[in-house]
Order: sequence, then structure tokens, then C-alpha cells
Amino acid sequence: MADLSLHYSSKAPLAGTYTAFNQILATWRARARQRKELASLDSRTLRDLGLSASDVNFEVNKPFWRG
Repeated sequence: MADLSLHYSSKAPLAGTYTAFNQILATWRARARQRKELASLDSRTLRDLGLSASDVNFEVNKPFWRG
């Protein structure tokens, strides 16, 4: 009789995929939120951070899936 206890269950790969998918979604949401916050900063704050308007414009207009 074969020992089946060493084989993975059919649910194991899906559980990892679900967790990875949730992490990706969380990253995308965080990027979107951060870019929205960056867009709302005034010119004085941007200058204090050493950022130009073109730097901000470039970052804010990137799609959420691009890092």
C-alpha cells in the first residue's frame, strides 16, 4: 500500500496563490494611495523634499501596477 501522506493536498497551491494575490493587491492599493498623497502636496513641501513638479507628474501618472 502506498503512503499518500507525503503528497500535497489539492488545496495547498491555491492557498499560496490566494495569499500572493492579496499581497499584490495590497501593494497596488498602497501605491495608488501614496501617489494620490504625493499629488496633493504643495510646492513648498515638494521643494523641501527635493522633488520637482516634473518628478511628481511622472510618478503620479504611472499606473498603479508599475513600481
